[in-house]
Amino acid sequence: MSAVRRAIHQGFLPTAGRSRAFVWKYSPTNWGRRPRHFHIEPELNLIASGHATFGVGEAVVTVSRGDLLGFPPAQDHVLIEASPDLYLFAIGMEPTFSSDVLRAEPDDVMLPFRLRLAPDDFRSLVGRASAIVDRDGVDQPCAELWEQAHWLGWRCTTRPITAMHVLTRRSLSAINRAPDLELQSLSARLKTADSEISRYFHRDVGMTFAHYRTRLRLSRLIHLMDLRGTTLRSAAQASGFGSYSQCHRVFQAELGCSPRRFFQTGLREQMQQAYDP
Repeated sequence: MSAVRRAIHQGFLPTAGRSRAFVWKYSPTNWGRRPRHFHIEPELNLIASGHATFGVGEAVVTVSRGDLLGFPPAQDHVLIEASPDLYLFAIGMEPTFSSDVLRAEPDDVMLPFRLRLAPDDFRSLVGRASAIVDRDGVDQPCAELWEQAHWLGWRCTTRPITAMHVLTRRSLSAINRAPDLELQSLSARLKTADSEISRYFHRDVGMTFAHYRTRLRLSRLIHLMDLRGTTLRSAAQASGFGSYSQCHRVFQAELGCSPRRFFQTGLREQMQQAYDP
């Protein structure tokens, strides 16, 4: 059985403002590191200089200047090591806005990928990111950056170097459409063994199917509560939990607190602002 990596929830978009997309910058000389975390927003990391090691689920990924990483919603990640000259752009987008920009179905999910950019593509993406980094109200230019980066990511996924199995792609798509989907039902739908799905999913995503489903449900629950006008019980049901009691148990196990404590005290804000030394 795989180890469960403890992670906290930290939303990607700024809490102030109404941006549907944002570009952050990171340099070890200027910023503290975020702890291992996850969120509902899909995220791209563009390595502009230096090199770094990321923990992605249970996997470890080493990147350097010219690499582009894609994290799907709910996949936990953390910066483990960084060279002194590391500089990267973190690009994230509200899920429904991403679907609009990419002309995708609302429940389609970004696949995890790692791409070594061609020099011209690298310069183009860095130029776009540099023009809007740390700026609010730049949804349109960020959408153009997002679309270009994903076109390069999609082109990359057609190459054998990505080694993502078709079962992983279909599993990610299915569970994003139906977060209450059980592995046994998925295997029947895909006409393959549970063990085959589990093996390839764990290899490609860095976490088990069940654990990814848990993180996805929690991310959706938090996102729904942010939209206001809903109750915890209705949000739990809409997020794929069979009952509120199940939601409560999972929330406690994953985030170390009850849903009510997370939403009704200052704990969520403390979690959002947490940095590792």
